[in-house]
Amino acid sequence: MTEAASPGIVIAGAGIGGLAAALALHARGLRVTLLEKAPEIRSMGVGINIQPAAIAELTTLGLGERLAATGIATREHRYIDHKGTTLWSEPRGIAAGHDHPQYSIHRGELQMMLLDAVRSRLGADAIRTATRVRGFDQDDNEVRVHISSPSSGDSVLRADVLIAGDGVDSAIRAQLHPDGPPLRRTPVRMWRGLTELPEFIDGRTMIIASDDRANRMVGYPCSWPHAERGEVLFNWVCLAADPDWQGEAQLSPGKLEDLLPHFADWDFGWLDVRATLESSPHLLHHVMVDRDPLTSWGEGRVTLLGDAAHPMYPIGANGGTQAILDGIALAAELADADDDVPTALQRYESVRLPATSAIVEANRRMDRSERTLAEGVVGDVADELETIASDYRDVVESRSITRS
Repeated sequence: MTEAASPGIVIAGAGIGGLAAALALHARGLRVTLLEKAPEIRSMGVGINIQPAAIAELTTLGLGERLAATGIATREHRYIDHKGTTLWSEPRGIAAGHDHPQYSIHRGELQMMLLDAVRSRLGADAIRTATRVRGFDQDDNEVRVHISSPSSGDSVLRADVLIAGDGVDSAIRAQLHPDGPPLRRTPVRMWRGLTELPEFIDGRTMIIASDDRANRMVGYPCSWPHAERGEVLFNWVCLAADPDWQGEAQLSPGKLEDLLPHFADWDFGWLDVRATLESSPHLLHHVMVDRDPLTSWGEGRVTLLGDAAHPMYPIGANGGTQAILDGIALAAELADADDDVPTALQRYESVRLPATSAIVEANRRMDRSERTLAEGVVGDVADELETIASDYRDVVESRSITRS
């Protein structure tokens, strides 16, 4: 087994969180290498929302113009029933008084934007693909990252810091917390797709629709290049409770015959729901999961980031945002490390762990509230929706702060 000299800070995983962290660390003058297990990083996935707090940080990193040229600045969340009737709406982003937009954007396009910036600023060799992190050991002076790749086999990379941005199934998290909380599987199945439409409301509105069986649909335009052509790239996700389903929880190709029965009587009038679902060229399926928050993330010179640290329900559109904010906060603390890396990582954890734990819990409450509301409430639905959204917003916005 060979050993290589220290590349400074090693990030496992070149997803949105890892790439954002690399850019923030580089901007602070720190050396970074990313290790990505995939042989090639490609534009994959569907839509994602990034909230104003994270957009502010990405803009500071010089990505504001690219974001504006790629995503849709969402201006409204509109809650509707399964017939398309508006129940309540709220402004978002700039329209809600923020200094920066909320962007709805294709996840793969955002990742490629961050990847291009990392390669241009840090150099092409800053990212090593087809390199899997197997584990680590450490002492007071360094951390030794155990890696494997098809080209060089097993080897050890000596580093000053190891950051686990390698997702919900992180090998680093598993080593740090072998008895940590398992994935919490829910009965909620989710299907995701992208459909090209000639139009969708004003082109900047997100819908959150539900029926009295707690089936839900979230949809929004997510591509500015499409908008410039007078078209809409419509991202949608459908959620349905199916407690009897026993399949795998992981992301996999979905089947229309499993999805459509849950939404057979849906038609907004101004949008043919069935045709929209059927027109997506690709369908993804997974079960909604998260984990109970950890009481600590890291140890010594090793810490966690993004889904490796705090996987959360995709309710409230905050997973990507919080991963970006993790990276910004981490860079700020490591830049002030004064050669005391463990203390800097403890400061990072003291800021981000309680914040993200609160959002994990807020996402759970919002999911329960939305399902309960859909099943029928006594009183004014608009008032109930406003209370749910306001309570969630208060939790998230008070905790989406970094020491940048």
